[in-house]
Order: sequence, then structure tokens, then C-alpha cells
Amino acid sequence: MFRRERSVPLRGSAAALCNNLSVLQLPARNLMHFAVVHGPSAQLLSAAPEGVPLAQRQLHAKEGAGVSPPLITQVHWCVLPFRVLLVLTSHRGIQMYESDGSIMVYWHALDSGDTSSVQAVFARGIAASGHFICVGTWTGRVLVFDIPAKGPNIVLSEELAGHQTAVTDIATEPAQGQDSVADMVTADDSGLLCVWRSGSEFTLLTRIPGFGIPCPSVQLWQGIIAAGYGNGQIRLYEATTGTLHVQINAHARAICALDLAPEMGKLLSASEDTFVHIWKLRRSPESGYIEVEHCHGECVSDIQVCGARFCDPSGSSFAVTGYDLAEILRYSSV
Repeated sequence: MFRRERSVPLRGSAAALCNNLSVLQLPARNLMHFAVVHGPSAQLLSAAPEGVPLAQRQLHAKEGAGVSPPLITQVHWCVLPFRVLLVLTSHRGIQMYESDGSIMVYWHALDSGDTSSVQAVFARGIAASGHFICVGTWTGRVLVFDIPAKGPNIVLSEELAGHQTAVTDIATEPAQGQDSVADMVTADDSGLLCVWRSGSEFTLLTRIPGFGIPCPSVQLWQGIIAAGYGNGQIRLYEATTGTLHVQINAHARAICALDLAPEMGKLLSASEDTFVHIWKLRRSPESGYIEVEHCHGECVSDIQVCGARFCDPSGSSFAVTGYDLAEILRYSSV
């Protein structure tokens, strides 16, 4: 069971974007950082465990040629082995900051190239893999940036071609030294999933075909891909083979966010149907099949949920954002 805790107030409200919440826990300082997108700006908040806001900062998308300010599509903390960077994507490019948002260390402008004037140009889908940060684009390509241990000498090292439509989300997990292990998955607007092995060069291992429904959010845990779709379904696949193990009719409307608590194998799903569900994943030691147990359902009444994240690795607390909602809702286990 979970109970509602003190909310964290926002200066503005959350935009109606999938995955519109990022959480960074700093146990050593007893702080929680939240990041939410609102139009052309991103709000960063630091809060004590009881929800008292301690600091706020606003970041804006870097402006290029154009009349209107560019809209931000996502903000996400990337935890690398040696540093933490805050990555912000927009219709103009990709901005990388020190973790507190104080200093921008890198800017990558998106090249529209031969794109017609009616096609939207944007980046979306952010994840860290080893010492790389991977960012999806409107073309379906994934940009791989090599991040140094310190300083701004960030290099675009590779572009991954696996998708024909815009990337929606990227998920990674540590490879733990295993060869040929699937440690990154990318999703797109057609529902196609591409499974990759990271390294000095990324290798495409398999494609999991879509079925014409967008996949807004994806997660990866112990070789299991959890994919949330626009029809409310969650599908669990074997990462290395692409085999479908479990299909759950989890929500009545589109799923807007998935998150995983790696220590306990808990999966959080949030949807436009106002519900947030928590599931427990496990792999049967006898058969090797993936088993799912429903642990909790929370109705966030009269709110169009757009972001949801666990606030700790064990999944004992989570936070939720909603469209036009000027606060971050917090829940913790009883």
C-alpha cells in the first residue's frame, strides 16, 4: 500500500509530454532532485525527503533561427560512472549541463538538412550507457555522445540507424562485463523496438516489430524489455531474442511513462486513464519464463498523468506529474 505524501510545488505546470519527469536521488545529501518540462523551459527542484522545496532553477532551450522560442521535449539526468549530467532536448538541439543545471557544458544543434518545412525537427529519448549518452531524433537515428570524465570535450562518436520513424524513448542497463549482452533498447512512433549491445561501437542485435501503435516508454531490467504502448498494453520481451513472454492489458488509455526499481524488479506504469500501477517482475528459476504480479493501483483523480518515476532503487516511493498540474505528487509505501 502507498499513501499520499506532501506535494512539491512547481512554479508552472507540467507540459502534456510522455516521460515528463526525471528524478535524481542524492542519499549522501538527503536530497531529491526533480526536473519537469513546461513549454520552452524546464524546472529543476531540490526537495527534502518530506517534500519541502529547498531550491528551484529554470533552464531554457537555446534559441536558434526562428520567431518563436523552441519547445523542450524532454529533460533527464544521466548517471555516468564518473559524473552526472542533465540533458535537455528541444526542437533546436541537445543541451548538456552539470547536474545542478548551473553550467552548460555542451550544445549540439539539430541539422534539419533536407527536411521539409512541415516536418517537425526534434530530439527525444535520453539514456546513459557506460561513458556514452544516447539521444534519439525525429529521423529515427540515435546520436551517441562520448563523455569525458570531466570538462566539456564531448564528442558525437556515432549515429545509430535502426528506426524509420521518430524515436520515443531509450532504456539501458549495465552490461556487467558480459559479451553479446543486450544492454540498450530504443523505441519509436511505430512501436518498433531495436535492441543494442553497447561498446566502442554499438551493435544492433535484434528488431522487435511494432504493430502500428506508438511505444512512448520502454525499460530494461535483467535482460527483460518492458514496453508500454499507446493502446494501454505492457509487453514484456526477452531482450536477446525478442521473444514475447507477457502481454498485459494494463490501462484503458495510452501509457505515458514506465519506470523500474532495479533492486526489487518493480515496474511502474502511468497512463492517461489517471491510473498508476506497480507490478513485480521475476524470472522463474525453473522455466526461465517471466512472471508478473500486480502490487498496487493508484487513481490520480481528474489528472491527465504525463510523468511518473520511482524515487528510490527499491521502489518504496514514487512521484507523478500531470498536465496543467502545478505540483509534483509524491507517494510512499506504508
